[in-house]
Amino acid sequence: MDEVIQVTQWLSSITPRKKAKLFFFTTHADAPSPMVGSNDVDTHEETQLPLATTVALHNFKNIDEFLKKKVNTFSCYNVIENEITKTDYEYLRFYSACKYLDVAPPFLDLEKISAIQNKFEMTDEERDYRLLLDSADLVLEKVCDSLKPAGVSQMWTALRKDRNLIRGVKTIDIIGFFVDPNPTGIKECLFFFIVRFLQKADKINRVNTNRLERLIAQCDESSSCEEGKTIDFIIDSLRFYPTELYPFGFCLIMCVIEGRDGAMQEIEKTMEISRHLGMITHTEKNPTKETIELVKKELMKPKYQFYSSFTCWFMSHGDSNSMVLADGETIEREWFLTSFPDISTFQLKPKVFFMVSCRGANKFSLKGDEFEGQSATCDYYDIGSALIRNRMLDITDSVRDISYVQPMMDTLVAYSTILDHLSGRANTHGSIYVDRACVLMSENISRGRSLTEILEHLSQDLHEILQETMDEDRIVYKQACHYDSFFRKTLKLPYTRHPKEDVHSAPQ
Repeated sequence: MDEVIQVTQWLSSITPRKKAKLFFFTTHADAPSPMVGSNDVDTHEETQLPLATTVALHNFKNIDEFLKKKVNTFSCYNVIENEITKTDYEYLRFYSACKYLDVAPPFLDLEKISAIQNKFEMTDEERDYRLLLDSADLVLEKVCDSLKPAGVSQMWTALRKDRNLIRGVKTIDIIGFFVDPNPTGIKECLFFFIVRFLQKADKINRVNTNRLERLIAQCDESSSCEEGKTIDFIIDSLRFYPTELYPFGFCLIMCVIEGRDGAMQEIEKTMEISRHLGMITHTEKNPTKETIELVKKELMKPKYQFYSSFTCWFMSHGDSNSMVLADGETIEREWFLTSFPDISTFQLKPKVFFMVSCRGANKFSLKGDEFEGQSATCDYYDIGSALIRNRMLDITDSVRDISYVQPMMDTLVAYSTILDHLSGRANTHGSIYVDRACVLMSENISRGRSLTEILEHLSQDLHEILQETMDEDRIVYKQACHYDSFFRKTLKLPYTRHPKEDVHSAPQ
């Protein structure tokens, strides 16, 4: 069959709502860099004009033309070995979006997709189409699905009132002030236009969504929310780090085995819980400084841009400032923690470090006969929020910026013990902290718990356990763990996700 006829038939089989979503996912705001063929040329016309004209004319002609152009580009594209191009990235995004929406064209060249994945050096696990979807876009899709056409129309009206933001933007004028978002697919086009416009204007990104939240907050709940949804529910969904679908993220496990009883048990437990959470996992046994440098270099490869989060378990002996590596050399803990968050592939994404080592030799010892032989190795004032707000600073958009980010932002560091103190372990099972952390995370999957909630529970649980030193003094003591957080959103534990199972349910 002629390719033009095939493309026409394919487009005619896609609903307007799915066309809007396919366009949205395909024109993803943050492409990996550096890439061949990628530059700072303004893509305003390509990403916003089709949405604007569709909303204004209630006609999907321009979106159809955009999708046809994409298909034709991919059809003629020759995959060049070694070089990763902008088209490679766009092809993978288009493929994953089609799979997710259940509109994959029968003529899509899967051999080209496989060749592109080879260029990205993707493993078998990483070839799951869900990895290629941007989790932030999936969250925004759910927000859109939670709003009625009237809600998106109210957001548009609120946006149009911000004259400083919209001044001189031609696509804003194309849509006009009053919009009828009720025809099928128009609500989606208008919402996605608002999102892409705010992203291009540097007002929102995958972490900073305050400007979008403020637009939603101005909607009238009774007319703007789909059944069972509320304004608070919709806004709350934007306050979590986007980690939708599989995989939850990339997990690096580094464990010094030499001279550490139970170290293999630590590796097994952390690997098991990481996979149970839906992470793709890599393990380095007996790491050296050279190993760490090689891993950092590996994490800078373009394929890691597709991951939603990064988790690292580092397990070794240590003291107050440093950690002991497999070859007996030491590295400064601070150096390790500050070098990984600066990796560009995980910028604006949650990065969690579990640092499992002693930080000194002190012990919170328990004295008394009852501990011998026991161890496991205000008034309310009702002040209106409006009154409080009236007395606070008026922080305008002109003094806000989301472009520059301190490298440690979006990072959480969890320590197995407090400064200058021991980190206990059992002869056969390794670190007690690792054991309890894995147990609690496993128990709380599917319960909607956040990582910090789990860590607070872990702090309580670990501090109840009586431990005993392994020397001749046999001192009974307690261990206290803690964490330092630079998070700007909440990181929720995912539902159980098995990489070989297709948990996808096609959106409408």
